[in-house]
Amino acid sequence: MALKKAKIIAYKKKGEETIEVLFNPNEYALDTSNNYTFKKVPNMGMPMGQFVNGGTTSLSMDLFFDTYEKGTDVRDLTKQIAQLLDIDVGHPPFVRFVWGSIDFKGVLEKVSQKFTMFLDSGIPVRATLKVTFKSNTTQKEQAATVPPEAAGQTKQKMVKEGDQLWMTAYAEYQDPKQWRGIADANGIDNPRKLKAGRRITVPKRR
Repeated sequence: MALKKAKIIAYKKKGEETIEVLFNPNEYALDTSNNYTFKKVPNMGMPMGQFVNGGTTSLSMDLFFDTYEKGTDVRDLTKQIAQLLDIDVGHPPFVRFVWGSIDFKGVLEKVSQKFTMFLDSGIPVRATLKVTFKSNTTQKEQAATVPPEAAGQTKQKMVKEGDQLWMTAYAEYQDPKQWRGIADANGIDNPRKLKAGRRITVPKRR
């Protein structure tokens, strides 16, 4: 029976991406914590701890990569994981680490790359990645269910030659009369003098 490979599934704006690890990890660690506040209480020798909220769970491990026999740049493989730190549409992509009975859902929080073998040309062919995932089971659902008006609260647009605020209001709200809210949000005193190349924020519809 073939050894089942661990894989990382990333859900990005452009679609689902699956990254199969080259070698399964030898071990992994799960860390969970709670947050407390400690207050002094009269007539007590020690402060009393009070629960604030539950912390998220972290999954950490070392992933090993080796392309020596192929003679190819190992960074072509490691960058697939490192790029999961990139912000995708305002938030990191939702990911799953799947291996056997493990199906850890969240985001990639940290990646540390260590290169330990090189070709004569200096191209790295062996690397160890220390990765940490942070649990966030609602990240995917949150990204998929943000209402248009909430997304518009932080949406930015680049002004093109000939653009007018009423045109933006019509495109975003289907109501050209909403241009004044865009002007106020961006400190625009004279909407007729809108410079091409400027980035403007499209606020939540009033």
